[in-house]
Amino acid sequence: MAYTLSEYESKRLLAEHGVRVPPESLAASADDAVSAGDDLGYPVVAKLCGRGIAHKSERGLVRLGLANADALRAAAGELLAARRPEDGDAALLIQPMANGRREVIAGLVRDEQFGPCVMLGLGGVFAEALQDVAFAVAPLEPGDAAGLIDALEHRAILGEFRGEPAVDTAALAGILEALGRIGLERDDVASIDVNPLVLDGAEPVIVDALVELRGEPS
Repeated sequence: MAYTLSEYESKRLLAEHGVRVPPESLAASADDAVSAGDDLGYPVVAKLCGRGIAHKSERGLVRLGLANADALRAAAGELLAARRPEDGDAALLIQPMANGRREVIAGLVRDEQFGPCVMLGLGGVFAEALQDVAFAVAPLEPGDAAGLIDALEHRAILGEFRGEPAVDTAALAGILEALGRIGLERDDVASIDVNPLVLDGAEPVIVDALVELRGEPS
């Protein structure tokens, strides 16, 4: 049996294994959401977050670029009203708005022959058009993460591109290496989907993540 953690839980698991994730807060009410927004600083993003919610965008459960408390309060009310019984114990997830036009996707999959493998691909508007994805078997030794980046056919997008700086390859490599370690250290982790990783300038920022675990839900 397998089950998927919520976005918040998934990011906490990543953080426990050395992956840097942005600050964020769970909120049970619109008032709590505004308090979180005040603490994090505007603009923020608001999402409905729960174990039963895997595809938030498809259901319109994400509000971007909320510039002040009034906008956040209104968005929070809309999201809470959109909860369904099958969403489980869903709450609001408030996080800073990441600014960036380029996105990548990263993750961990388990191959029957090779075991845990780290994945990197171009995301956002490039994902479906280019289908540019590369894999490497865990663990990633020094230099393997850079090789994974170089394996992308359209890796030039990650360099200096249309006025954007080149990606911080050391930071991106650190994320990829950590995903490989998780695959080796946690047999219960069936898969990890980090999508998107927004390039905020040179910095890769984990905007969303989902971890699938094997076993009984806890």
